[in-house]
Amino acid sequence: MYWPLGTPRIFSAKVTSSVTTYDSDDSHENQTLVAISPIDGTGNAMSSSSSKKAAQLDDILPTSDSAQEVQDVEERGSQGGGTAVSRAHRSKREFLDPHRALGASLESGIKSGSSLDVTFSEELNEQTANGAILALKMSRNGALFATITVTEMTIWQTKPTAVVAHVRRSQLSLKSYGPNVDLLIRPDNQIFVVQTALGYFITYSLAGDPMGRVYHPTFVHSHYSHARQNSSASAGGAMRNIGGGGGTGGTFMVGAGEAGGVREYSVRFRMVIKVDAGIAKALALDDELVVSTEKPAAVQCIRWTPDSKGSQTTTKLLSRMSWIHKEKKQKTVITLTEMVYDRPMNLSTWVTSDGRAYAVQKDNTEDGDGAPIMFKGYCFHVPLKFEENAVKVAINARFSLIAVGQANGVISVYNARDYVGNIPLSYIVRPASSMAGRMSFVTWSPDGYALFGGYEKGWAIWSVYGKPGAHSFWAERDQIKRNPGEGYLDGVKDGCWFGGGQDLLLVKYKGDGRLWALEMAKSAVTGCYNAANVSRAVLQTNEKLLIYRGYELADLTTLVQENSILWNHVPMPPIYLIDNWPVKSVVISPDGRYVAIAGKRGLAHYSVNSGRWKTFVNEKMEHSFHVRGGMCWYHHILIAAVESDGVYEIRLYSRETDLDNSLLLHAETLPAPIVLISLVGYDSLLAYTLDNILYHYVITPIKDTVKLIQVGQLTFHGIIRSPSRVRGLSWILPEEQILEGDPARDATVASVLFLVDGKLALLQPGSGEGGEVKYEMRVLEKNVEYYCLMRDQPLQFVLSGATVNHAPIEMLSTGGGKIKEGLRDSLWIFDGKDLKAWVDVQEVMQSARGEPRELPTAVKVGVDFYPMSILLSKGIILGIESELVQRRDINFSYLKFSTRTQLFIHHFFRRFLTQGQPEAALELASHFESLTYFPHALEVLLHDVLDEEADSQPDPDGMELHSTSLAGSALTCLVTEAILPDVVRFLTNFPYYLDIIVQCARKTEVASWHHLFSVVGSPQALFEESLARGNLKTAGGYLLILHTMEKLSSSSKDMVRLLAIAVAQGDWDLCKELARFLVALDDTGKTLKEALELVELRSPVEDMERSFMFESARLMPPPALQSRRTMGSVGVDGASADGGSESTGDWGGSSSVSEMGASVDEIPSRPLPGSIEEDSGTASEGGDASEQLIDGNGD
Repeated sequence: MYWPLGTPRIFSAKVTSSVTTYDSDDSHENQTLVAISPIDGTGNAMSSSSSKKAAQLDDILPTSDSAQEVQDVEERGSQGGGTAVSRAHRSKREFLDPHRALGASLESGIKSGSSLDVTFSEELNEQTANGAILALKMSRNGALFATITVTEMTIWQTKPTAVVAHVRRSQLSLKSYGPNVDLLIRPDNQIFVVQTALGYFITYSLAGDPMGRVYHPTFVHSHYSHARQNSSASAGGAMRNIGGGGGTGGTFMVGAGEAGGVREYSVRFRMVIKVDAGIAKALALDDELVVSTEKPAAVQCIRWTPDSKGSQTTTKLLSRMSWIHKEKKQKTVITLTEMVYDRPMNLSTWVTSDGRAYAVQKDNTEDGDGAPIMFKGYCFHVPLKFEENAVKVAINARFSLIAVGQANGVISVYNARDYVGNIPLSYIVRPASSMAGRMSFVTWSPDGYALFGGYEKGWAIWSVYGKPGAHSFWAERDQIKRNPGEGYLDGVKDGCWFGGGQDLLLVKYKGDGRLWALEMAKSAVTGCYNAANVSRAVLQTNEKLLIYRGYELADLTTLVQENSILWNHVPMPPIYLIDNWPVKSVVISPDGRYVAIAGKRGLAHYSVNSGRWKTFVNEKMEHSFHVRGGMCWYHHILIAAVESDGVYEIRLYSRETDLDNSLLLHAETLPAPIVLISLVGYDSLLAYTLDNILYHYVITPIKDTVKLIQVGQLTFHGIIRSPSRVRGLSWILPEEQILEGDPARDATVASVLFLVDGKLALLQPGSGEGGEVKYEMRVLEKNVEYYCLMRDQPLQFVLSGATVNHAPIEMLSTGGGKIKEGLRDSLWIFDGKDLKAWVDVQEVMQSARGEPRELPTAVKVGVDFYPMSILLSKGIILGIESELVQRRDINFSYLKFSTRTQLFIHHFFRRFLTQGQPEAALELASHFESLTYFPHALEVLLHDVLDEEADSQPDPDGMELHSTSLAGSALTCLVTEAILPDVVRFLTNFPYYLDIIVQCARKTEVASWHHLFSVVGSPQALFEESLARGNLKTAGGYLLILHTMEKLSSSSKDMVRLLAIAVAQGDWDLCKELARFLVALDDTGKTLKEALELVELRSPVEDMERSFMFESARLMPPPALQSRRTMGSVGVDGASADGGSESTGDWGGSSSVSEMGASVDEIPSRPLPGSIEEDSGTASEGGDASEQLIDGNGD
C-alpha cells in the first residue's frame, strides 16, 4: 500500500517568448508527409495522390537531408548553475479546457470549408498563454517523461528533474495540422509522437549523448572533498565531481539518483503522418503505431520501418472483428475510445464507444478467406446502463488485474485468469465523494500494489484489492482557491509514476502549466516479501526509512498515536543513493535490530542500535551485482539473492565485517534466477527459482563462518504455471518432524504455502503410484494482499512480563479446545477488506485434505484502516491512515499518516464461545491477561455481543420469555443463537468482571439495559457485591444505573450507604462525584444538604424543608445516642439507619466496612449468570431484606 507524504514539489517549464521558433514544417513543399488513406468496403486501403506520393519514397524514415531539424528552444539556466525547472507559486488563474475550446473552433472551420482564420489564431494564442498541460507520458524505463500543451512539447529527465528538450510549433504548423491533443512515446524513448486535432501525427526523434551534460554548475568557493567510506552518518548529503570541471569548483552536493547529472539530448523533426480516416485513439508499441480510426471504424497498424515485403500498414475494420459486440438495430458506428497495452502480460485492453471493455491479443493467423485476423479478443465488461460505461482502463501484470474506470466514477477490477476470456469481476471501489466528477485516468503503481484514480474534483488511492487510502475529495475548496500551489487537490487530468513508485506526477484538471510531484511512502512488503517485513512495519520513501518501534515499548505507549514516539526515522546513506536510487528492496531482521536496502546495484545495511550504515568501500564491487530474489536476516547475517554477470548466487554477509565481496561468509550458486528466498523455522532457508524448483538449505555454523548446506529440493512442474508470479513462500512441518525428524526429510513431508498473484495456495504431499511424492493443491483464499504464518515469527510469541496478576482461573482447559501457545499456529490473511485468521493452521491442513473439503471458518476482524502488522504479543493490529492537513495560517497543505491500533483478541473469544468452547477461550485469555488493556478487550466483547443481541429482541415480553426459557432450558430458536449468557459466564472468571459490566452498561443505550441485566443479574445485587468487595467506584456506577432504571427514592438509602463508606475510607473523589450527582438532581441544594446531614457531615436543621428523596432513609437517632453525641463520646454501639455505623462528631473514630452494610457472607449468593429467573425474581426481595437487616441493626 502507498501513502502520500508531505507537500508535493512543483515543476514548471516556462519558455520565454523572446526565443525564436524554427519549425521544419514552415515550408509545406519540402516536408516529409506520409498519408494513411481511408478504407474501402473490402477492408483494403484506397489509392490517393498522397498515398502514391508516400509510396514513391525509398524509406519512410527520412534521412538527415529530407528531415529538417527542429530548433531546440529549451531554456537553459546558465546563470549561477541554475536549472530550467522552477518551483512555481504563482497566482491562480482559471483556464479553459483546450480540448473543448480548440475542438469547437476547428470543427466550425472545417465544416465551413475555410482555413483557420484570425479568430482561431487569437483563441490559440490565448490557450498558449495559459500554458495548460494536455498530456503527460512516462517512458518505459522511467528515465524520461514528456508533456504537451496546445503548441509545445517538453521532454524532461526524471533525475535530476529538468527540461532536456523543447519544441514549439509555429502558427503555420498549427493552422495546417491543428493544435496538439495527445502524446505518444515509443518504448525505447527514441521517437516521440504528437497527435493533432486535424488527424495528423507529427513525429520527432530524440538522440542523447552518453558523455554530454547540459548543466555544468560551478561553485568558486567550494572546498568540499569526498572519499567513499564503509559507513555513513545518518544525515547529510554526498559530494560528487560532476562534469569534470577540475579542481574543487566541480564538487558539490548531489541528491538521490543525480550522480549522472542532466544528460544532453537533441530532438529532431522526423515526419508528418496523415490519417485521412480520423484518429480516435493511438498506441505506440515497439514495432508499430496502432491507430483507431473513426470513419470508417477500424484499427490500423503502422510499422515504424517496413517489413521484409515492403509493407508498412495493415488495417482491420471493427465490423469484421466477430468478437466485437454489435447491436442489430444500432445506428451509431462503434469506435475505439481507449487502448492500453501491457508488455509483461502481452495483453491489450480496448474500450469501445458503447462502454464495453475487451481483452485483446495480436493474432498473426489468417481466416478462411486468407485475410489476416490481426486481433482476437473477449468482452469482459458489459455495462447495464449508461453510468456503467467504461471510459478508462489500466492493466496490473503483477496481480493479473484489469481496472475499468466507469462513467460514474466507480472502478471495477477484473481478474484476468487466462487468455481465453475467463476474466471475472474481482471487486469494485468507489470514490469517497459522490461529487467526484468524471474520471480522467486510472493507473496502477509499478509494483501493482496500489491503484490511483484521477477525477474531475480530486483523486484517490486504493490498495491492490480495494482498501481505501488517501484522497483529496474532502479538501477545503476555499483554501485551494486562495493558494495557487494547491491545484493538485482540486482534480487531476493526467498522471504517471516514476522512481519505482516513490513519486507520482500529476497534472491539474482545469488547465495549468505546472507539474506536482507527490512523494509516496510504501510498505517494505511491496519490494521484498518475507515474514519479517510482514510482522514488523517498515515504510520506505525516496531517501528515508520509517521503522515502527512499538514492539519493544510498553503496552499503553504502543496505543498512542504520536508518530515521533512510535516511528524511528532513518535517512538512507546518500553516498549509496546518488548512484543506486531508487531503492527497490528493504528488509528488516526478525528482532528489529538490522535493516538492509538494495537499489539498482549493490546493497547497504544499517544497525538500529548503533545508528550507522555500512556500504561498499569498493565502488566497483558494489556495481558488480544487483539483488534479485530478495533478502532476509539470520541473526546478524544478511542473506541476499543476487545476480552478477549472469551468475545467480545466494550470498551471506556479516554485519560485523565490512561490506566486501572478499569477506563473504558463503556464496551458493544456483542454475536459474532466484524468484524469492524465505527463512522458515530457526535455521532453514528456502530458495525458489524461475525453473520451478524449491531448494531447502540448512544454515550451519562451521568454525568461524556460516555456510548453507542443501538438504533437499522440490520440483513443482505442472503445479505452479508461472513461477515469476509467486510472491510469498512458507512451509509447514509436522510437529514430530520438527522435534525429532531428520532435516533431510523435511522437503518430503512439508506442506508448502504459495502466494501466487492474489491466491493463497496450500500444497500437501502424498504418495503417488510409484512411491514418488505427489502434491495436492488447494486454494485457501483469493484476493490476498499478504498473509502471515505466525510460526515463522518465533520472536513475536514471547510475552514480556507475562505474569498472572490474579487468582488462578476457575475453569481450566481440558485440552480438547486448548490453544497452542496462544495463537502460535495461527494463519492470518488480509483480503483488502478484513483481516481473517485461522486459529490453528493444522486444522486448515486437515480440512483441506479430508472430505468434505470445507475449510474451518476464519475469524474475521474488520478494520477501517490499512493493517500493516499483527502485534501478537500485544493483542493489537497496527495500521496506518492517511490524513490531509490544511491550515489557515500557512499557504500550503501537506499529507501525513497517523498510526492506528485495534484490539483483536475479543474476536477470538467470541468465536470460541459461539462454538461452545469456553475452555479454549480461557486458555487463550491466559496468554493475554498481563496486558494493561485486557479488561478493556473484555468490555468490547460484552459491548459487541450486547448491541447485536439487544437489537434482535422483538419486545420486552420477548425478553421475559427469553429469561424464563433460559432458566427452564427450553430455548427457542432465537435464544439458541444468543451467546450473551456464555460471555457473562466467561467474564465471571476474572476479578474485574463487575467493573466490565458497569462500564459496558454506561456506554450502552438505556434500552439495552433490560436485556443486559436480565442475563447478568439485578443491578441491586451487583451493587451489593461491589460494596462487599470494597469496589466503591464500581458500586457508584451501579448506583447511577439504579437511579436510571428505578424511582429516585428506591435507591436513596444505597446512596447514603455509599456516601458514608466513602467518607469513612477517605475517598473524597467519590464523595465529590456523589455530591455533584445530587446537585444535578436538585439544583436547590436541599437534597445534597440532607444527604450530608445523614452521613453527619453537616449539623441537622430542624426547620429545614425536607426532600422527598431520603424519606425512607431518615430515622431519628435514639436519645441515648443523642446524649453521647452531646458529651463528645467516641464509642460506637449502634448502626445508623442506612446501614452505616455512627461515628464521632470530630471524625476521630473508625468503622469497618462490614458494619456499614451487609457483610460478604450476608449477601445472598449470586446465581450463575444465565439463571435469569432467580436474578429477576430476587432483585426486589434483596432490597426488602436489606431494609430488614438495617432496621434490625438499628434497633
